[in-house]
Amino acid sequence: MKNLFRKRSTVGFLCIILSLILTLGIAPLLNQKSSEQTSIVRLVKNVTKGTAIASDDIETVQVGAYHLPADVLSSPDNVIGHYATVDMLKGDYLLPGKLSTVLLDAYVSRLSGTKQAISISIKSLAAGLSGKLQSGDIVTLIASDYGELRTTTAPPELQYVEVLGVTTSSGAEAQSPENASTNSDGEEQELPSTLTLLVLPQQASLLADLENKSKLHVALVYRGDAATAKIFTDKQDAYFAASSAPKEESGHE
Repeated sequence: MKNLFRKRSTVGFLCIILSLILTLGIAPLLNQKSSEQTSIVRLVKNVTKGTAIASDDIETVQVGAYHLPADVLSSPDNVIGHYATVDMLKGDYLLPGKLSTVLLDAYVSRLSGTKQAISISIKSLAAGLSGKLQSGDIVTLIASDYGELRTTTAPPELQYVEVLGVTTSSGAEAQSPENASTNSDGEEQELPSTLTLLVLPQQASLLADLENKSKLHVALVYRGDAATAKIFTDKQDAYFAASSAPKEESGHE
């Protein structure tokens, strides 16, 4: 009986020691962790998918760091100008997966079933107009070293083509020519690597062939308002309409 009492006393004493350790040691650490603050970017209004995030859409606030996602964005520089990949609500935290540097939905909205989006490689700085091309430009495609005879040709099927996007080798949207040649961290920006073009199926097939058998060069035709740009693409569409129209029979019955 006496030994049993001693065992119970020992267990009780150990429980008291454990409680003190938890109270005086671990609990303060947990409290300190839960009270830590960090700066994050948060939406101040609802944002729909495909919208470019502007400075007045966000705020930088201090919140508790406990249980925050490790990749939550904390700098407005990583948010402003990026596009929402999902619908988001006021008060939402911003994560890399919710944003994109390229507005892919803008490509999709232009594809009505008549035209297609196709990308071609920019194989040299000169071939891509020294990195100065941007979305909305109207360009002419020229192929050099084409085929076995190594000829240079400017196909009439590719006289007026609209640029949908300019992308670097990492898949990011290339910076516009108005921006500096370095980013905010002083690092040199990547050069454009591909052009995405809005074309008819016939043009897409031709471009795929030229991409494989020649060196493509891009000549800038027009940059400006959308209404004038459409005049050029309408001329290109008219070329295909005329070439596919049935020819009138010559002679008399």
